[in-house]
Amino acid sequence: MSDDLVSEIEYMIDLLTKSGFFSAEEILEILEDQFIEEEVDFSKFDISLNSFDNHNFQKLEETFKKLAEKSIVAVHNCGYDFEEGVEDIFELYAHLFNNKYQAQGFCFYTFEDVEEAISDEILRITFGDFQRSEDASLEIGKIVYNQLVGSGFDVEWNGSVNSQIEIQNFKWDKRFDDEKEYELEGAYDLFVGVVNEE
Repeated sequence: MSDDLVSEIEYMIDLLTKSGFFSAEEILEILEDQFIEEEVDFSKFDISLNSFDNHNFQKLEETFKKLAEKSIVAVHNCGYDFEEGVEDIFELYAHLFNNKYQAQGFCFYTFEDVEEAISDEILRITFGDFQRSEDASLEIGKIVYNQLVGSGFDVEWNGSVNSQIEIQNFKWDKRFDDEKEYELEGAYDLFVGVVNEE
């Protein structure tokens, strides 16, 4: 096995364990998928989950719950990149709509955004309106921005509908929790749970 391949696998393991979204078994499956062309014995690699304290992530979770209370669907780890995130969010909208739930708008971050948060301590949040109205999207952006600021995050946004909201100095500290769902399923359950409480 080449040094480059070893480095690539070690980087992926480090990233996936630090993300806090995957169990050791899921990480192994992702690696086997990603390196299917190579004959790799993954038992030679150490896959141990992080022991982060969840402090910042918990604050983010609480913020996303407050956004759900304002009829904004907020999704953790929504797709791998921006395009996939947008696809996923509209799939979630269709699922909500078919079950007679009405969301005003959305916000999410992708796995690429998680990677940037881990390396650079900046978490980018995408927001918008499901009807693709610029005015409505701007209003969603303001609500998301204000909620993040209200939660005590260091937030930057130029107020444009075409820019992501950035949480600066965001130390990624999510710990894996097998009791909780995230991504689309978790966002759906959270949104429906909040609506049904009202």
